[in-house]
Amino acid sequence: MNQQTKTKANKTISNGVNTSQSPPRRDPAMAGQNKSWIVCLATFPPRQCGMATFTADLTNAIDQIFGPSVGSKIVAMNPTEISPLPYSDKVIFQISQPREEDYVNAAYKLNQLKEVRLVNIQHEFGIFGGKYGSHLLLLLKKLQKPVITTFHTVLPAPNKKMRNVVQAIMKYSKGIIVMTHSSKEILEKDYGLDPSRIQIIPHGIHRVSYRTSEHAKSIFGFSGKLILSTFGLLNPSKGIEYVIEALPPVVKKFPNARYLVAGVTHPVVLEQKGENYRNFLTKKVFELGLNDYVLFYNTYFDINKLLQFLESTDVYLSPSLDPKQTVSGTLSYALGSGRPVISTAFAQAKQDITSEVGILIDFKNPQAFTDAIIKLISNNELCLQMGKNAYFRTRHMTWENVAQSYLKYFSQFAPELTLGQRKLPPIKLEYLAKLTDNFGIIQFAKLTEPDLSSGYTLDDNARALIAAALHYKKFRTHSALKLASIYLNFLYRVAKPDGYFDNYVNSKRAIDKQRNVQENSEDSSARALYALALVSTTEQIPKRIRHQAHSLFEQSFRKNIVFSSPRAIAFYIKALNCLLSKWKEPKTLAVLRSGCEHLITLYEKSRSLDWEWFEHYLTYSNAILPEALLLGYKITSERKYLKVSGKTLNFLIGHTFPSQGGPAPGGKDSTYIPIGQSGWFPKGGTRQYFDQQPEDATATIQALNAMFQITNKEYYKELAYKAFNWFLGDNVLRQVVYDRTTGGCYDGVGEKSINLNQGAESTISYLLARLSFKD
Repeated sequence: MNQQTKTKANKTISNGVNTSQSPPRRDPAMAGQNKSWIVCLATFPPRQCGMATFTADLTNAIDQIFGPSVGSKIVAMNPTEISPLPYSDKVIFQISQPREEDYVNAAYKLNQLKEVRLVNIQHEFGIFGGKYGSHLLLLLKKLQKPVITTFHTVLPAPNKKMRNVVQAIMKYSKGIIVMTHSSKEILEKDYGLDPSRIQIIPHGIHRVSYRTSEHAKSIFGFSGKLILSTFGLLNPSKGIEYVIEALPPVVKKFPNARYLVAGVTHPVVLEQKGENYRNFLTKKVFELGLNDYVLFYNTYFDINKLLQFLESTDVYLSPSLDPKQTVSGTLSYALGSGRPVISTAFAQAKQDITSEVGILIDFKNPQAFTDAIIKLISNNELCLQMGKNAYFRTRHMTWENVAQSYLKYFSQFAPELTLGQRKLPPIKLEYLAKLTDNFGIIQFAKLTEPDLSSGYTLDDNARALIAAALHYKKFRTHSALKLASIYLNFLYRVAKPDGYFDNYVNSKRAIDKQRNVQENSEDSSARALYALALVSTTEQIPKRIRHQAHSLFEQSFRKNIVFSSPRAIAFYIKALNCLLSKWKEPKTLAVLRSGCEHLITLYEKSRSLDWEWFEHYLTYSNAILPEALLLGYKITSERKYLKVSGKTLNFLIGHTFPSQGGPAPGGKDSTYIPIGQSGWFPKGGTRQYFDQQPEDATATIQALNAMFQITNKEYYKELAYKAFNWFLGDNVLRQVVYDRTTGGCYDGVGEKSINLNQGAESTISYLLARLSFKD
């Protein structure tokens, strides 16, 4: 714990709550803002337990995504009245587990705080006082705020007293959250809860890039070893002794195998029985001659060290002895790190461990562990594939996605929490730089690793040049200028004598002549001209680079090039708009007018009463067409350009924003749904919803922002933010598309899953969308 987390150590505590007559001190960021609070009643760091970690991760994700409009606060549960912990300012009250009056006082205090919109109780029987945690009911009876209870443990076949306590908690709760299907089934069957009141939201995991174990092993000093691991608070129900007993045949066959056990002894166990269990395990290791093969880390890893520990693992072992265990954060973290798992068949494991991601075995069965371990470490290919399967299947469980699921559910009971504009993420160029070598930006990636075999395209390098130029305009960083120079040089390499450009360059940096002949390169050529025009007119960029860009643009312009593709025409109009905003050249103005008139002609030929569009289908980057006419109006003041732009943009809005009349698949309530590229939307045909692409969201955002700037109508600005939220999880899958960890963007939204590759087009599209907004 660093010094910044200790700021509440000197706060006066009486009866477990803040005794000040005024509301608790607010965060500086909240000054002058109408902030809504979600208050979690739970354990919280620096207390060391799984729930404390869970609560910190969940609330941090909520704050990161939804601040400053929505923030989280904590009512912290303390095990005793003695020595209150040095909490951060996020903790507004404290409750001593055995003190009944603390629960009543906390309810009273929460009722007085108008910022508190909802209270989320993170429930474990052992953290509340009274039989089966019945002291919690003292708070619930007095609390006047909406309550949602998250049950971490749901025990089947309860006795009468336990059932009564749980049913009372459910009575006072507006809704119930559990983390597994088995927990929901138990609440229905054994506690009589209406299933419509239960929401399943999985245990969260940290977003990490998929990596094999070699690099992390070297950090821990285990290069060349086969690493088996288990982590978590040590207690007898962990079943670690059965893994130890399984190891002698394993290490005989694989002398380089090591079993790492990380975690301090559970505080309750430590208080009651000391280190008896740890001593029992170390004795067993000694008796079996495994001293060189089993290592204990008696430490509570911070999250970065823990994720590194998991990354170093080849096979994760989960030997729990409790068949009723419905939730295991350690199991979720291991799967989320992309590690195959061998687990006993406890409740959550039976749900999550399929033959594609690991092996289930019987309880207290060392031979079963021996067989399973040898099976996996004997087959490296199988081990790696299981790990990848685990990684792909857990992406919906990242804390960003879990936080959004919580907020969406909360908003049903506290309308003030209705999902609005998320907090804009910081702008990062690191991943763009990672995709770029000294020749240009590489087209595709395998997950987060550039795939050089995919080669390079003009499309992507022109996009990247635009992004780098806008970034430099905003931040003046040397890294952005360096990238811009690389992309500009790429455009020079693919320029053709006729004024157009080649699009495809192979991995050997040679023009792919065959593919360039086979595929129309109009769109990419026009996009390149827009990039050149933008760079040449961005005054913040050094003059030398501006002159280079303008010279290459002029080479094409003097060739009197023409375009027939609507999107190529639109990009060319955007290019000419840049130039005319600085230099009022008659020829440039004439070419811009010609392009606008071409779009008007296309519109007149295609439109009908129910189809206000330029073509007989909606495909990709649709919004660039009305945006181009908007820019044409801005330069020429020609009213028909504004009129057609408005009609067509509103038509597109009507088909992509369900709240504005557009349809949604399966009744899902996303605020923005791009046209799916799995078949697009033909006039008179069926609109496709899936294979949604980041470039479509970006085109929509840019067009809406342009319309707002010209008309000053807030409606368009609000829609632009809603479209941006598509990247942040407000889409049909309710999953984040932008990766805050890498700064990259996933390649698309499918019907059932996200395309987890982070290629150039998607990453640059996100950057362009993000750069469209002021911080």
